[in-house]
Amino acid sequence: MSSHLFSAFQLGPLSLANRIIVSPMCQYSAEHGGATAWHRVHLGQMAQSGAGLLIIEATAVEAVGRITPGCLGLYSDANERALHAVLDDVRNFSDLPIGIQLSHAGRKASSARPWDGGQLLAPEQGGWPSVAPSAIPHGQHEAPPLALDADGLVRIRQAFVDAATRAARLGLQAVELHCAHGYLLHQFLSPIANRRIDAYGGNVANRMRYPLEVFDAVRAALPASIPVGVRVSATDWVDGGWDLEQTTGFAEQLKQRGCAWIDVSSGGISPLQSIPIGPGYQVPLAQAIRGATGLPTMAVGLITEPHQAEAIVQEGHADMVALARAMLWDPRWPWHAAAALGASVKVPPQYWRSEPREARGVFADTSIGQR
Repeated sequence: MSSHLFSAFQLGPLSLANRIIVSPMCQYSAEHGGATAWHRVHLGQMAQSGAGLLIIEATAVEAVGRITPGCLGLYSDANERALHAVLDDVRNFSDLPIGIQLSHAGRKASSARPWDGGQLLAPEQGGWPSVAPSAIPHGQHEAPPLALDADGLVRIRQAFVDAATRAARLGLQAVELHCAHGYLLHQFLSPIANRRIDAYGGNVANRMRYPLEVFDAVRAALPASIPVGVRVSATDWVDGGWDLEQTTGFAEQLKQRGCAWIDVSSGGISPLQSIPIGPGYQVPLAQAIRGATGLPTMAVGLITEPHQAEAIVQEGHADMVALARAMLWDPRWPWHAAAALGASVKVPPQYWRSEPREARGVFADTSIGQR
C-alpha cells in the first residue's frame, strides 16, 4: 500500500521525508535556560524516531518569559552554547531536520514545574514578576502581571528576533512562534487577556497587531531557507473569547506575510475553558483553517493510532500530524506506524538488526552483514 502519512512533504523550502512531526514538548529540565544532559538524551531519542521533523520545546526569548525556572531559553550566549553542545551530539547520529518553537509565557510565567504543583511562584519561592498585555492575572487568586508599555513591547519583539538569530546560528532548520496555550502572543489575541485601549487592544485587528509585528520581525531576521510557522489556539473554549473565525483571519494575515504552516491547537487562556476532549478533538479546527486559507496545517491532540493519523492526512483534514504524549510513550511510534501502514522509515544502522520478521521492509536500508 502507499501511505499518505509517509509521503514526502515540502514545508516551504524544507523537505520532509514524511508527515509526522515531533511536537514541541516542555521538559522543565533546563538550568538558567540552558539545555542539559536531559535534553541530550531526550532530543537524541526523538531524533532517532523516523519522524519528518523534530521541533524543540517552547524556548523562552527572555528570562522572565520562561514558564518555569526549568524551562529552556535562547536569550543568552550561555544558552546558545549549551544548546549547541546538545545539537552537536544529536546531529552526529541523525540527519532528521530540527526546528525550534520560540515563546514568551507572559502572565503564565514564574510557575512551578508541573510535578511541583504548577502554581504561580512567589518571589520568596524563586518566582519573578510577569508581564502581559493587561494587568489581568490568569488565575483569580494570582498576583496581576505588569501591563507592558511601549518600551516593553519593543524589548520583547527584539528578544524574539535575537532568539531567532541564535536559532539560525545553531543551524536549526525551522522556527515556530508560539501564539497558543495562553502564553504572551495568545494573550494579545484573546479579549479575555487583552483589555488594552491603545493600538494593541480592542477590535480584532488591534489584538492581532503585536503578534503580527513579532512574526514580521522574525521572518525578516531569518534567511529565506528557514521556514517560519505559528502555533495557534484556534479557540479559547470560553464564550466571548478568541475563536475559530478570528483564528482564520489571523492565519490569512500570516499567509500574506510568508507563514509556512499553522500548527493548530486550542485552549490555555483561562481556567474557565470547557474543552470537549476526545480522540482527534482538534482535527476539525485544523481542517477548517486549511480549507479557508490553503495554508499547510499540523493537526495535534490525542492522535495516537497509525490508521487515525493516516486518515487525517489522506482525507485532507491536515497536511501533517504532530505527536507529543504519544511520542513520549512510544519514541519509536513512526517505526511502528510504518509497519502498520506498509511504509518504511530511515533508522540508524546500529538498529537495523532489530527489525522483526513480521515487519521486514520497514527499515529503509538493512543491507548489513554478519560474520
